[in-house]
Amino acid sequence: MVSKPVTCRSIWRSVLLTSLVACSGAKGTGDEHSKPDLVLYGGDVRTMDPTNPKATAVAIAGDKIIAVGSDADIRKLGATREISLAGKTVTPGLIDAHCHLYGLGVDMERVSVRQLDSAEAVAKVVAEVAASRPAGEWLLGRGWDQNRWPGQQFPTRAVLDAVASDRPVLLRRVDGHAIWVNTKALEAAKVTKETKDPAGGKILRDDKGEPTGVFIDNATALIDRAVPADNSDAIERRLRAASKVAVTHGLTGVHDMGIGDETAAVYEKLAAANELPLRVYGFLSGDAANLARVRQPPKPAVGRFVMRAVKYFADGALGSRGARLYVEYADEPGNRGLWVTEPEALTSAVETAVGGGWQVGVHAIGDAAIGAVLDSFIRADKKFPGGDHRMRIEHTQVIAPQDIARMVEVKAIASMQPTHATSDMPWAEARIGGDRIKGAYAWRTMLNKGIPLAAGSDFPVEDVPPLLGIYAAVTRQDAKGEPAGGWLPKQKLTLDEAIAAFTTGAAYAQFAEDTRGMIAVGKLADLTVFDRALAPDKTLLETKVALTIVGGKIEHEAAR
Repeated sequence: MVSKPVTCRSIWRSVLLTSLVACSGAKGTGDEHSKPDLVLYGGDVRTMDPTNPKATAVAIAGDKIIAVGSDADIRKLGATREISLAGKTVTPGLIDAHCHLYGLGVDMERVSVRQLDSAEAVAKVVAEVAASRPAGEWLLGRGWDQNRWPGQQFPTRAVLDAVASDRPVLLRRVDGHAIWVNTKALEAAKVTKETKDPAGGKILRDDKGEPTGVFIDNATALIDRAVPADNSDAIERRLRAASKVAVTHGLTGVHDMGIGDETAAVYEKLAAANELPLRVYGFLSGDAANLARVRQPPKPAVGRFVMRAVKYFADGALGSRGARLYVEYADEPGNRGLWVTEPEALTSAVETAVGGGWQVGVHAIGDAAIGAVLDSFIRADKKFPGGDHRMRIEHTQVIAPQDIARMVEVKAIASMQPTHATSDMPWAEARIGGDRIKGAYAWRTMLNKGIPLAAGSDFPVEDVPPLLGIYAAVTRQDAKGEPAGGWLPKQKLTLDEAIAAFTTGAAYAQFAEDTRGMIAVGKLADLTVFDRALAPDKTLLETKVALTIVGGKIEHEAAR
């Protein structure tokens, strides 16, 4: 099955018609046969509708927006409940266009070793946790980052053996692209000196060829396969917990990247029972086991859940030097990174998925990986012409100048995570060099060229709150306000552009622009209300979410 043809002209005609309908709501007409269930008034309503960008009030009936406009026009409709906003900002419901909701639930139950400044500090946390748990039980955690440590060297298993020799320990790197394990984990997985590096992965070794305890990209599977599998009860518990966190931070929807059928089945169960508090757009994990799956059309939506996209990997991450580059790393001569999926295999996978009617998102961070992904997109587009495929490049971090034009050509979506830029900025230039850094995290350049932007966080790699991403996009500074003026400041977005990337852009990136992404008549009543008026400065870091509304239902209301 191939998506129905759609042209740029038809897309914008549809947007214009929607906007014209919204304008009628701005005059307070709305649906004259519906009495509002809820009216929000007295606010800074940023509609993201270019023909009606600002309002002060919104009326909701059922799960739809029925009017948008002035306080006087909207309040006279006579709502069942009214909420005075007192100047607070309202946006369309925020959508995280690239995250791992189930992964967040997993991490909430595991040991956090984030923000620690040495391998020894990590080991101290591991020792404390191990002392409170039965011997022999796997100890799982996440968050270490050797780029924060003196010398920036990868750790070794000896550090973990010294504090937890009685159990397997597996600690995932902050970006999820490397793991650090102890000797017990190697034994459990039957990994030895003779174990070969898998395609697209690397086992770090000492000068005798012995595994040091760090595994990168596809090599992580050698250890992961030994970890006891999750059951459906555990999956449900974690999804419930993670969903609650997400709506607390104002998210009305997420794109959950790389999930399996077991997780999708739990999502469907929760959605069918109306127990999913936000909308979830699932991306099937694009591993070999699912190749036959994507030859067939996706299943229909169940309530607030649908899985009609698939995620592949072209390369790894900059932090572990697995991102694939055209030219070697500036701080590691001879290393150009990894192909997690070889280009020919990637092209075949993309064509198979597009032919089956699936949207494709490909993780690509390095410039060579992005180039290879665009090669595969262009081939798929030619093989299935006229379709509205909306193929996505996930992360789009280091892009060569010539590939900007090719993104435009194939109408690729840049799925980017603003907080990756501010997390990486202390070491990114040293890693890839002064010339390549000019093409890194280049959101302004892409937006100016007409490339659609969809913003996310990649949580739990980064923290959940979308306001952190909005702050990073508009300031390109860390929480301390550094560097002055912002890092690579020419790539800053305006406040409304950043909000749009988390709303209209994210909705477009999941074929949902007809129903969400704007505050306009006829759209789903998905809204995020903040505790103050938003401003493009450090106050974004102090701002909280007052209300999260999904389909007209208040899923989160902050204590007053």
